[in-house]
Amino acid sequence: MNNTEEFEPYVPSRTIIPEFTLKAVLLGVFFGILFGATTVYLGLKVGLTVSASIPIAVLAISLFKKFGQSTILENNMVQTIGSAGESIAAGVVFTIPALLFLSHGSEYFHYFQIFVLALVGGFLGVLFMIPLRRVLIVQEHHQLPYPEGTACADVLIAGEKGGSLAQKVYYGIGLAFLYKLLMSVFGFWRDTAGYVFSKQSHIPNANVSVEVTPELLGVGYIIGPRIAGVMVAGGVLSALVLTPLISFFGEYTNTVIAPGTKLISEMTPSQIWSQYIRYIGAGAVAFGGVITMIKTLPTIVNSFKKTIHHLKQSKGQDGVTEERTDKDLPLSIVVIGSIILILIMTFLPNIPVNALSAILIVIAGFFFVTVSSRIVGLIGTSSNPLSGMTIATLMGTCLILIAKGWTDDVYQPMALCVGAIVGIAAANAGATAQDLKTGYLVGATPIKQQIGMMIGVATSTVAIGYTLMLLNNTLGLGEVSEAHPHPLPAPQATLMATIIKGMLNQSLPWGLVLIGMGIALVVELCGISSLAFAVGTYLPIATTTPIFIGGLIRWFVAQKKKSAAKEDELESGTLFSSGLIAGGAIAGIIIAVMLGTVVGTDANGKSISLIDRFNTGIGESFGATGDWVSVVAFVLLGLVLYLFAIKKDPDPITHP
Repeated sequence: MNNTEEFEPYVPSRTIIPEFTLKAVLLGVFFGILFGATTVYLGLKVGLTVSASIPIAVLAISLFKKFGQSTILENNMVQTIGSAGESIAAGVVFTIPALLFLSHGSEYFHYFQIFVLALVGGFLGVLFMIPLRRVLIVQEHHQLPYPEGTACADVLIAGEKGGSLAQKVYYGIGLAFLYKLLMSVFGFWRDTAGYVFSKQSHIPNANVSVEVTPELLGVGYIIGPRIAGVMVAGGVLSALVLTPLISFFGEYTNTVIAPGTKLISEMTPSQIWSQYIRYIGAGAVAFGGVITMIKTLPTIVNSFKKTIHHLKQSKGQDGVTEERTDKDLPLSIVVIGSIILILIMTFLPNIPVNALSAILIVIAGFFFVTVSSRIVGLIGTSSNPLSGMTIATLMGTCLILIAKGWTDDVYQPMALCVGAIVGIAAANAGATAQDLKTGYLVGATPIKQQIGMMIGVATSTVAIGYTLMLLNNTLGLGEVSEAHPHPLPAPQATLMATIIKGMLNQSLPWGLVLIGMGIALVVELCGISSLAFAVGTYLPIATTTPIFIGGLIRWFVAQKKKSAAKEDELESGTLFSSGLIAGGAIAGIIIAVMLGTVVGTDANGKSISLIDRFNTGIGESFGATGDWVSVVAFVLLGLVLYLFAIKKDPDPITHP
């Protein structure tokens, strides 16, 4: 039954106004590339991403107001195209960097392969979502709220307030950019402050640290105190409980304990994390992802059954209506396009996909696209169990490969490619569904949105692959080590590699993995989301601490305003934090370029980067007090965020 016969969008279907214009497409492409690149940086750094639709909508409104007029549908087209970059980047950074950690995987970690995997996954996410639009967006309009999509429609409908809304985003971008410029380019203070307890203390090798970066502070504010608190609790467990516990017992053994390669008594905290705790964290994250899937299993099964039922009822209805707001790309485009993409993957050289894995991509891809598109309609993109879906895909693929006897190292990249494409497709499908909901509310033309999404996929993947390669070549991806004290850990991708290698060659230290699963089980039994806790366990505490501080500021703001604001609510602090994330990530990418630009050599023949030319060395000159200088700088940044957040929020926004 159609529940939406009396629904009238903001722009009625009979009204024809500019929508798919050149300026809207160009601005959308620009934002897709920009937010795609920043999401790559953020996802590699912390293993989390934030939705880009609302910031893009706000920025589009303000820019068009400043440099020319635009319609609400043009603004919607900008955010539709632009948001593709963020969603695809999320799927990419959660999976594709795992190639670096797999046997023979680095052979495929090149720009061409990254581009193809991202493009195919992104296109499949859009194509598979097209036949689902009428079912999920139209027929179940009242049952599936799509919170981010509805909020974005609210912002677009309140477009006349775009200038004041966008101002806060711009302030955040500017402050974060200046902050990181002073810190990481000119070296006025260190980017990390911390303290490690001595091996002779009662808590040997315990460590407390904080990475004083604006993007992590912004992430913490946006996700709120509850999730931020759970994440930092996982970090506390690793740094203040597990590390000293392992160190304590390690002092009484003269045996190297596998998978370690040296005596525990000789290890630093980072080595203990690398050789022991990361496997515990991997087990916790795997359990958290699977348990999240299990908890949503009734929703998954019912969603898939209901969607297939509606699709059968809707069979043959393409092109029946002439309504502008109900025109989709033909189903023939979906079928032919999907077949072409799979054939490309199967027969393209230097892509580890064969006919069997291509079939797995289609089956798992359509299933999880359907699941993802419906789940985000119920609980939002931020709560979408994407990691659980990808882990389930990887485990299923590995089991099939094991059954076929394909357990050699050369098959590891094949399993990863299946999981990567499915994960990217599911991520982009969730964002696509939110965009189509926004379009449904404001009165956009679906076929034009769908074409815009494909343009966004094609253009943003160009920058995503380049950004990923750049960051790996300059900053380095993977675990913390003495050689790279502050790399981008790529936590989700490292986990994917651990699962694939462990299942195919049976090399996992299952004792540590099972301990991690047991920890996650305890957390679940306490009524707490184990996935957020597990991610915190897996990440360095230096990463989770600033996120927690951002969430704490959000809590103080709510107390000040005497309101418990929802974590996805549009308010001054959220807009300013979006700017902090964007500005910090943009600065991080520029810094990576400067690090990779060699401008000479010193007396010892060591390369001098562009950063070295600008670095004043002031931060290091403080010596032992340098940590306190970093803390003071970060406190001042947090204070500015708090002052912006307690300002009067934009007037309440309502949609029809």
